[in-house]
Amino acid sequence: MSVREQILTHATLVLDDETIDGTLVIRDGRIAAVDRGASQVAAAIDCEGDILLPGLVELHTDNMEKYFEPRPKVEWPGLQAALAHDAQMAASGITTVFDAVSVGDVDEQSMRHGALDAMCHALARIAHEGLARVDHRLHLRCEVSHPNTLARFHELSSSPLLGLVSLMDHAPGQRQFASLDAYRIYYQGKYKLDDAAMNAFMASQIDNSQRYSAEHRRAIAAICRERGLAIASHDDATVEHVADSAEYGTRVAEFPTTREAAQASHRAGMAVMMGAPNVVRGGSHSGNIAAAELVELGVLDILSSDYYPAALLDAVFKVAAMENGYALPQAVATATRLPAEAVGLTDRGRLAPGLRADLLRVRVIDEHPVVQRVWSAGRQVH
Repeated sequence: MSVREQILTHATLVLDDETIDGTLVIRDGRIAAVDRGASQVAAAIDCEGDILLPGLVELHTDNMEKYFEPRPKVEWPGLQAALAHDAQMAASGITTVFDAVSVGDVDEQSMRHGALDAMCHALARIAHEGLARVDHRLHLRCEVSHPNTLARFHELSSSPLLGLVSLMDHAPGQRQFASLDAYRIYYQGKYKLDDAAMNAFMASQIDNSQRYSAEHRRAIAAICRERGLAIASHDDATVEHVADSAEYGTRVAEFPTTREAAQASHRAGMAVMMGAPNVVRGGSHSGNIAAAELVELGVLDILSSDYYPAALLDAVFKVAAMENGYALPQAVATATRLPAEAVGLTDRGRLAPGLRADLLRVRVIDEHPVVQRVWSAGRQVH
């Protein structure tokens, strides 16, 4: 066995449609073989029956923001922040991550405005210089109601890391905030505004949405289609929202808020994404549809850790353990093969010869999956 070859044996391999007791061979950063039974090679690594699954593929996480601003108004150096975030991804079993950065925000003073360029630059640097443990891609979350979103999108859209663009509108009366009362309660509490200031804030957001959203949505979607970039919707709540999203060529339905929107998205051929924290906590923290209900309906396609990276692996195993849940290979696919396919990555997300050796060794302890080892393109990174 050469230094470029690793043999992992006595493992429970999670394949597309079954789990087997077997052996996996890594050679030159790729999966060279997947076989039933144990290896007789003396240097083979004994996985002691642990579960071996593809590295997790994360399409939507704003986790990096926490490292660039660990406390309000505290800015952290970009390289250190990106590397700390990268280490957490590896430790969580996430080997491909689409880091979500916001283009436009309802709060003009938020770190999302000030740190946008720094985050994109830091990601590009750790990728280019080989400093990253895992594979980082860019996900631009475009707040289409913001006046400067289209211009900023043009500036960032040439990044070679860009692979996913989501179109969202958090203005009063739109998508997640169809209820003006719900919008008022959420943002008045968040920003500590009195009634007069809140009224002015809402009026400004509504005006921006009416002036910019339709134009920006059309323009950004057209650029994405031209360049082959995957488009995601965000917080669709009605069948009409889904129809609009489908018109733009949307591939991923991020966090639909109702059963009707999730089912309509699934029927339209979009991959329905739900938050892993929703699964782990047993429901949505904002009162939207529970992910478990969509599992029972068979319309949950992709899981995302969203704001809590470790939730992704936990949610996979919870979905597999549900009374009306998915079998383990199908549950694993929601965080591996299906998100990879949704954004056009065909070289990962499965245990199959020729694919990237992005691997995750897991041991279940007290019904909880615990990461033992992580490989990214054949290199052990955790």
